[in-house]
Amino acid sequence: MSKRFTRRQILGSSLLLGAGLGLGAAGSAQGRSLALTPTPTPEGDAPMLELTGAITGVHDPSIIKAEDTYYIFCTGNGIPVRKSTDLAHWSPAFPAIVMIGVPDWAREKIPGQNDSWAPDISYYNDRYHLYYSVSTFGSNRSVIGLLTNATLDSEDDAFEWVDEGLVVESVSTDNYNCIDPNLVLDEDGVPWLAFGSFWSGIKMRRLDAITGKPSDDDPTLYSLARRTVNSGSVEAPFIIRRGGFYYLFVSFDFCCRGVESTYHVAVGRSTVVTGPYVDRDGTDMIDGGGTQVTFPTDRWRGPGHNAILQEDGVEYIVYHAYDAEYQGTPTLRIAPLTWDANGWPSLRDDV
Repeated sequence: MSKRFTRRQILGSSLLLGAGLGLGAAGSAQGRSLALTPTPTPEGDAPMLELTGAITGVHDPSIIKAEDTYYIFCTGNGIPVRKSTDLAHWSPAFPAIVMIGVPDWAREKIPGQNDSWAPDISYYNDRYHLYYSVSTFGSNRSVIGLLTNATLDSEDDAFEWVDEGLVVESVSTDNYNCIDPNLVLDEDGVPWLAFGSFWSGIKMRRLDAITGKPSDDDPTLYSLARRTVNSGSVEAPFIIRRGGFYYLFVSFDFCCRGVESTYHVAVGRSTVVTGPYVDRDGTDMIDGGGTQVTFPTDRWRGPGHNAILQEDGVEYIVYHAYDAEYQGTPTLRIAPLTWDANGWPSLRDDV
C-alpha cells in the first residue's frame, strides 16, 4: 500500500532540518557538517551563472521548473529541496525535505541507512515523479524507489508526496548497481529509467507509463556505458533528446573526496534511446568512450553528477563541484552548454 507523507509531518520535520539543509550526503561522506553559508560563485573560465543563497552542501542535484519556480532536489536525509525564481538565487524550499528519513520498506532492505541518494525529478502522466536510491558506500545492495506528487507547490491543497515503493533493486550477486536513477521519455513518450554506478556500468529498463515501474512489455536490462579503468568508475546517467539524438551524460572517476575528488562529466549520443551511445571520436561508451564536458579548476574540483535543464532552446548543465577555497564544500554550479556545429556539447565558449 502506498504511504502518504502529509504536509503536517514534513513541515514539522522541515522546521528541525531546514537549517541543516547544507549537510547533504556529502556531509555524511566527509564526516563533518557543512554550513549553509551564502557563497557567490564567480564566472571562472566558463560562462557560469553567478549563484547565491543556499548553494552549499548540494550533492547530486536534479532540477525541474514548475510554473514560475525552479526546484532542485539533492542527496541527503529526507531528500532536501531548494527553490529559485530566477535560476540564480536559491533558498530552502518549505517544506525543506520531501519525506522523513527513508520509507520502512527501504530501511528493511538497506538497514541503517537514513539518507536518500541522487534523486531524479520529472513530470509525466500528470504527476511529478521523484526517483531516488538507498544504498551504502561500496556496496551494490541497493534499491531505487519512487515518490509521486500532483504538484510541487506546497501551498496547493493537492500537495502530497506518495510513496509508490520499490522500482528496481540489486543484490550482491548482481553485476550492476541500482543507484543514480534518471528518467527519460523517448520520442514516442515511452518512459525509460537509466541507472548504475561502477560494477558493469550504466543500465536501462523500460517503464510502465501508469505505474512508473518496470514494464512487463520489455523485461530487457539494456547496457549503455561501461569502463574498465579507474575501478570501472562510471555512474550518474542523465539522458536528454536534442536534434535527433539522445545524449547520455555520465560521471567518470571519483566523487566524495573533497578537494581530492576527480569526478568529471562525459557524454555520448545515440539515435536510439537504448543505444549504442558513442562519443565524439566514435568510441562506444560500452567500450569506455565518453567526450569530457566538465573540467576541474584550481578552485572547483571534481565537477560532476549532472542534470540538464532544457528551457527556451538552451540547455543548462547543473552539477556539484568541491570548493577548494571553502574546505572542499560541495557546491551547486549551473552553466549554459555550448553546442558545436556537429552537435556536441561543452562548457567552453571557444567552439
